[in-house]
Amino acid sequence: MTWRPQYRSSKFRHVFGKAATKENCYDGVPITRSVQDNHFCAVNPRFVAIITECAGGGAFLVLSVHHTGKVDPHHPRVSGHRGNVLDIKWNPFNDFCIASCSEDTTVKVWEIPPHGVLKNLTVPWKELQGHSRRVGIIEWHPTANNILFSTAYDYQVMIWNLDSTEQVIKNPIRTIKHHTDVVLSMSFNTDGSLLATTCRDRKVRLMEARSGNVLQEANCKTHKASKVLILGNMKMLFTSGTSRYNDRQIALWDQ
Repeated sequence: MTWRPQYRSSKFRHVFGKAATKENCYDGVPITRSVQDNHFCAVNPRFVAIITECAGGGAFLVLSVHHTGKVDPHHPRVSGHRGNVLDIKWNPFNDFCIASCSEDTTVKVWEIPPHGVLKNLTVPWKELQGHSRRVGIIEWHPTANNILFSTAYDYQVMIWNLDSTEQVIKNPIRTIKHHTDVVLSMSFNTDGSLLATTCRDRKVRLMEARSGNVLQEANCKTHKASKVLILGNMKMLFTSGTSRYNDRQIALWDQ
C-alpha cells in the first residue's frame, strides 16, 4: 500500500490573472526607485498620482483615472521638491488636494486643477517646514478636514493644521516624541481617535491621535513588525513583518 499525500482543495488553485491590454494600462511611466518601503502611487475617484524618476529633485505625475494608454514622456508634472519624493497621499475630503513629502525635509500640499495638470506645477498651496531630516510618511486624518500627520528620520511625528492663513507653516500644532528610532508606518482607526505606529525599535505603539499620549506599547521577540493597520473598530491591530530568522510573518494584536 503506497502513501499518498492529502492536499486541501482550494477554489483558487487554478485561478490565473490576465494582464490588461496596453490601451487599458498606464504605459511608459518612469516609476521611481527611491520610495524605500512606501507606495509609489495614490489614487482617488478622479486622479492617479505616481512618483517618477527625476534628476535634480523630486516629482510625480497626476493623471486622470480615464487617461489610460501611452503616457507622453514630457507630460507635465508636480515638481516642487528639491529632493526625492518619498510618499504621496490624496486628501480624503478633497479630490483636488494631494500632499507629498520628500528628502528635502519638507511636506508640500498641492491644489490640482479640475482638468488635471496641464503645465508643470512648482508652487504648492502649503509648505510645511518643521522636520530636521527627510520626511518618510504622511497620513491625512480620516475625520478632521485639513489635519495632516507626518513622520521623518528625526524620529518625530508632527501634526499640522492646514487651515492656517500662512502659505509656509513652520510650527506644527503638536509634536509626538515617543519614538526612539525611525517610524515605519502609521494607521488610524475609523473615527480617527487612535493612531498606531510601528518603529524600527521593534515596538508597536497605540496612541491618542489628539494628544499623542501612548495608551499601549508592545513588542514581540518572535515578530519584528514593519507595517501596522488598525482593523476598523474591531479593537484589533494587524502587523506584517519578519521573525528573528527573517521569515515573513503577520500578527494580530488585541489593543
